[in-house]
Amino acid sequence: MKNLFILMGLTAILGACAGTSDKEIAVQQTLPEIYQTAYNEFNEENYEEASAEFLKAEAQYPASVWAADALIMAMYSQYMDGDFAGAILTADRFMRFHPGHADVAYVMYLRGMCYYRQVSDVRREPGMSAYALQEFENLIKRFPRSPYAKNAENKVIILKNYIAGKVMYSARNDMAKENWPSAISRLQQIVATAQETVMTPEAMYRLTECYTAIGLPEQAQGFADMLKLNFPDNEWTKRLK
Repeated sequence: MKNLFILMGLTAILGACAGTSDKEIAVQQTLPEIYQTAYNEFNEENYEEASAEFLKAEAQYPASVWAADALIMAMYSQYMDGDFAGAILTADRFMRFHPGHADVAYVMYLRGMCYYRQVSDVRREPGMSAYALQEFENLIKRFPRSPYAKNAENKVIILKNYIAGKVMYSARNDMAKENWPSAISRLQQIVATAQETVMTPEAMYRLTECYTAIGLPEQAQGFADMLKLNFPDNEWTKRLK
Protein backbone atom coordinates (compact mmCIF):
# COMPACT_ATOMS: atom_id res chain seq x y z
CA MET A 1 0.00 0.00 0.00
CA LYS A 2 2.89 2.32 0.91
CA ASN A 3 4.46 1.65 -2.50
CA LEU A 4 1.11 2.44 -4.14
CA PHE A 5 0.94 5.84 -2.43
CA ILE A 6 4.54 6.57 -3.49
CA LEU A 7 3.73 5.63 -7.10
CA MET A 8 0.61 7.81 -7.08
CA GLY A 9 2.62 10.71 -5.70
CA LEU A 10 5.28 10.34 -8.36
CA THR A 11 2.62 10.17 -11.07
CA ALA A 12 1.02 13.38 -9.81
CA ILE A 13 4.39 15.14 -9.69
CA LEU A 14 5.32 13.98 -13.18
CA GLY A 15 1.91 15.03 -14.47
CA ALA A 16 2.34 18.49 -12.98
CA CYS A 17 5.82 18.74 -14.49
CA ALA A 18 4.50 17.66 -17.86
CA GLY A 19 1.80 20.31 -17.69
CA THR A 20 4.35 22.95 -16.84
CA SER A 21 6.59 21.78 -19.65
CA ASP A 22 3.75 22.08 -22.19
CA LYS A 23 3.05 25.64 -21.09
CA GLU A 24 6.71 26.54 -21.29
CA ILE A 25 6.96 25.11 -24.78
CA ALA A 26 3.94 27.15 -25.87
CA VAL A 27 5.42 30.35 -24.48
CA GLN A 28 8.85 29.61 -25.94
CA GLN A 29 7.54 29.06 -29.47
CA THR A 30 9.79 31.06 -31.76
CA LEU A 31 8.63 33.95 -33.89
CA PRO A 32 9.42 32.15 -37.18
CA GLU A 33 7.36 29.18 -35.98
CA ILE A 34 4.37 31.38 -35.15
CA TYR A 35 4.73 33.19 -38.48
CA GLN A 36 4.91 29.93 -40.39
CA THR A 37 1.68 28.75 -38.77
CA ALA A 38 0.03 32.11 -39.41
CA TYR A 39 0.92 32.18 -43.09
CA ASN A 40 -0.10 28.57 -43.53
CA GLU A 41 -3.53 29.40 -42.10
CA PHE A 42 -3.72 32.52 -44.26
CA ASN A 43 -2.83 30.65 -47.44
CA GLU A 44 -5.51 28.09 -46.59
CA GLU A 45 -7.96 31.02 -46.25
CA ASN A 46 -8.47 30.25 -42.58
CA TYR A 47 -8.45 33.95 -41.84
CA GLU A 48 -9.75 33.80 -38.29
CA GLU A 49 -7.01 31.37 -37.28
CA ALA A 50 -4.42 33.36 -39.22
CA SER A 51 -5.32 36.62 -37.48
CA ALA A 52 -5.09 34.90 -34.09
CA GLU A 53 -1.59 33.64 -34.90
CA PHE A 54 -0.41 37.02 -36.18
CA LEU A 55 -1.76 38.70 -33.05
CA LYS A 56 0.03 36.09 -30.94
CA ALA A 57 3.28 36.90 -32.73
CA GLU A 58 2.88 40.59 -31.92
CA ALA A 59 1.85 39.94 -28.33
CA GLN A 60 4.73 37.56 -27.56
CA TYR A 61 7.37 39.53 -29.45
CA PRO A 62 6.26 43.19 -29.21
CA ALA A 63 9.85 44.46 -29.49
CA SER A 64 10.55 42.54 -32.67
CA VAL A 65 11.05 44.38 -35.96
CA TRP A 66 8.23 42.16 -37.23
CA ALA A 67 5.69 43.31 -34.63
CA ALA A 68 4.24 46.02 -36.87
CA ASP A 69 4.05 43.62 -39.82
CA ALA A 70 2.26 41.08 -37.62
CA LEU A 71 -0.41 43.66 -36.77
CA ILE A 72 -0.86 44.56 -40.42
CA MET A 73 -1.28 40.93 -41.41
CA ALA A 74 -3.66 40.35 -38.49
CA MET A 75 -5.75 43.33 -39.60
CA TYR A 76 -5.80 42.16 -43.21
CA SER A 77 -6.77 38.64 -42.13
CA GLN A 78 -9.63 40.05 -40.05
CA TYR A 79 -10.72 42.20 -42.98
CA MET A 80 -10.75 39.19 -45.29
CA ASP A 81 -12.76 37.28 -42.67
CA GLY A 82 -15.36 40.05 -42.52
CA ASP A 83 -14.42 40.86 -38.93
CA PHE A 84 -14.41 44.61 -39.55
CA ALA A 85 -14.75 45.55 -35.88
CA GLY A 86 -11.73 43.41 -35.01
CA ALA A 87 -9.73 44.84 -37.91
CA ILE A 88 -10.47 48.39 -36.77
CA LEU A 89 -9.31 47.58 -33.24
CA THR A 90 -6.11 46.08 -34.63
CA ALA A 91 -5.58 49.18 -36.78
CA ASP A 92 -6.02 51.36 -33.70
CA ARG A 93 -3.37 49.31 -31.90
CA PHE A 94 -1.02 49.68 -34.85
CA MET A 95 -1.51 53.46 -34.95
CA ARG A 96 -0.93 53.70 -31.20
CA PHE A 97 2.36 51.78 -31.18
CA HIS A 98 3.69 52.48 -34.70
CA PRO A 99 2.53 56.02 -35.64
CA GLY A 100 5.61 56.70 -37.77
CA HIS A 101 5.68 53.39 -39.64
CA ALA A 102 6.07 53.37 -43.42
CA ASP A 103 2.76 51.52 -43.83
CA VAL A 104 0.56 53.99 -41.92
CA ALA A 105 -1.13 55.07 -45.18
CA TYR A 106 -2.05 51.47 -45.95
CA VAL A 107 -3.45 50.93 -42.45
CA MET A 108 -5.54 54.10 -42.77
CA TYR A 109 -6.83 52.94 -46.15
CA LEU A 110 -7.73 49.49 -44.87
CA ARG A 111 -9.43 50.98 -41.81
CA GLY A 112 -11.44 53.20 -44.14
CA MET A 113 -12.39 50.14 -46.17
CA CYS A 114 -13.62 48.42 -43.00
CA TYR A 115 -16.12 51.25 -42.53
CA TYR A 116 -16.86 51.44 -46.26
CA ARG A 117 -17.77 47.76 -46.48
CA GLN A 118 -20.42 48.31 -43.79
CA VAL A 119 -22.25 51.14 -45.56
CA SER A 120 -25.89 50.22 -46.08
CA ASP A 121 -28.58 51.62 -48.37
CA VAL A 122 -29.64 55.30 -48.33
CA ARG A 123 -32.73 54.66 -46.22
CA ARG A 124 -30.66 53.77 -43.17
CA GLU A 125 -28.54 55.77 -40.76
CA PRO A 126 -25.29 56.60 -42.61
CA GLY A 127 -22.99 56.38 -39.58
CA MET A 128 -20.44 54.08 -41.19
CA SER A 129 -20.31 56.26 -44.31
CA ALA A 130 -19.37 59.27 -42.20
CA TYR A 131 -16.54 57.32 -40.52
CA ALA A 132 -15.32 56.01 -43.87
CA LEU A 133 -15.44 59.50 -45.39
CA GLN A 134 -13.43 60.93 -42.53
CA GLU A 135 -10.82 58.17 -42.77
CA PHE A 136 -10.35 58.55 -46.53
CA GLU A 137 -10.20 62.35 -46.33
CA ASN A 138 -7.56 62.13 -43.58
CA LEU A 139 -5.57 59.70 -45.72
CA ILE A 140 -5.66 62.06 -48.72
CA LYS A 141 -4.65 65.00 -46.54
CA ARG A 142 -1.75 63.22 -44.81
CA PHE A 143 -0.50 61.10 -47.72
CA PRO A 144 -1.57 62.74 -51.00
CA ARG A 145 1.16 60.92 -52.95
CA SER A 146 0.57 57.48 -51.49
CA PRO A 147 -0.53 54.68 -53.84
CA TYR A 148 -3.85 54.58 -51.97
CA ALA A 149 -4.75 58.28 -52.35
CA LYS A 150 -6.38 58.00 -55.78
CA ASN A 151 -8.57 55.12 -54.70
CA ALA A 152 -9.45 57.04 -51.55
CA GLU A 153 -10.47 60.04 -53.67
CA ASN A 154 -12.84 57.83 -55.66
CA LYS A 155 -14.32 56.47 -52.45
CA VAL A 156 -14.82 60.03 -51.14
CA ILE A 157 -16.89 60.91 -54.21
CA ILE A 158 -19.00 57.78 -53.80
CA LEU A 159 -19.52 58.42 -50.08
CA LYS A 160 -20.46 62.08 -50.54
CA ASN A 161 -23.06 61.04 -53.10
CA TYR A 162 -24.30 58.37 -50.74
CA ILE A 163 -24.66 60.82 -47.85
CA ALA A 164 -26.33 63.41 -50.08
CA GLY A 165 -28.66 60.68 -51.31
CA LYS A 166 -29.63 59.90 -47.72
CA VAL A 167 -30.42 63.57 -47.08
CA MET A 168 -32.38 63.78 -50.33
CA TYR A 169 -34.39 60.70 -49.41
CA SER A 170 -35.41 62.36 -46.13
CA ALA A 171 -36.17 65.65 -47.92
CA ARG A 172 -38.50 63.91 -50.37
CA ASN A 173 -40.34 62.32 -47.43
CA ASP A 174 -40.68 65.75 -45.81
CA MET A 175 -42.12 67.17 -49.03
CA ALA A 176 -44.60 64.31 -49.30
CA LYS A 177 -45.81 65.20 -45.79
CA GLU A 178 -45.75 68.93 -46.66
CA ASN A 179 -43.19 69.50 -43.92
CA TRP A 180 -41.68 72.37 -45.90
CA PRO A 181 -39.28 73.85 -43.28
CA SER A 182 -37.60 70.48 -42.71
CA ALA A 183 -37.40 69.76 -46.43
CA ILE A 184 -35.90 73.18 -47.15
CA SER A 185 -33.31 72.72 -44.41
CA ARG A 186 -32.22 69.35 -45.79
CA LEU A 187 -32.11 70.57 -49.39
CA GLN A 188 -30.09 73.63 -48.48
CA GLN A 189 -27.65 71.34 -46.68
CA ILE A 190 -27.04 69.50 -49.95
CA VAL A 191 -26.57 72.72 -51.92
CA ALA A 192 -24.21 74.17 -49.30
CA THR A 193 -22.05 71.12 -48.49
CA ALA A 194 -22.32 68.68 -51.39
CA GLN A 195 -22.10 70.82 -54.52
CA GLU A 196 -20.03 68.21 -56.36
CA THR A 197 -22.59 65.44 -55.95
CA VAL A 198 -25.23 64.36 -58.45
CA MET A 199 -27.90 65.38 -55.94
CA THR A 200 -27.24 69.12 -56.20
CA PRO A 201 -29.35 69.84 -59.34
CA GLU A 202 -32.33 67.99 -57.88
CA ALA A 203 -31.88 69.80 -54.58
CA MET A 204 -32.08 73.17 -56.35
CA TYR A 205 -35.14 72.07 -58.29
CA ARG A 206 -36.86 70.80 -55.14
CA LEU A 207 -36.10 74.09 -53.40
CA THR A 208 -38.01 75.93 -56.12
CA GLU A 209 -40.96 73.61 -55.41
CA CYS A 210 -40.74 74.11 -51.65
CA TYR A 211 -40.54 77.89 -51.78
CA THR A 212 -43.37 78.00 -54.31
CA ALA A 213 -45.49 75.85 -52.00
CA ILE A 214 -45.05 78.23 -49.06
CA GLY A 215 -45.69 81.34 -51.15
CA LEU A 216 -42.16 82.72 -51.57
CA PRO A 217 -41.76 83.05 -55.36
CA GLU A 218 -38.65 85.23 -55.21
CA GLN A 219 -36.67 82.61 -53.31
CA ALA A 220 -38.02 79.95 -55.67
CA GLN A 221 -36.88 81.96 -58.68
CA GLY A 222 -33.46 82.46 -57.12
CA PHE A 223 -32.84 78.73 -56.95
CA ALA A 224 -34.29 78.28 -60.44
CA ASP A 225 -31.79 80.82 -61.78
CA MET A 226 -28.99 79.12 -59.87
CA LEU A 227 -29.96 75.79 -61.40
CA LYS A 228 -30.00 77.24 -64.94
CA LEU A 229 -26.63 78.92 -64.45
CA ASN A 230 -24.76 75.98 -62.95
CA PHE A 231 -26.46 73.07 -64.70
CA PRO A 232 -27.88 74.39 -68.01
CA ASP A 233 -28.17 70.96 -69.64
CA ASN A 234 -29.25 68.94 -66.63
CA GLU A 235 -32.52 66.99 -66.68
CA TRP A 236 -33.73 68.87 -63.59
CA THR A 237 -33.15 72.20 -65.34
CA LYS A 238 -35.31 71.02 -68.24
CA ARG A 239 -38.17 70.42 -65.79
CA LEU A 240 -38.39 74.08 -64.84
CA LYS A 241 -41.52 75.73 -66.14
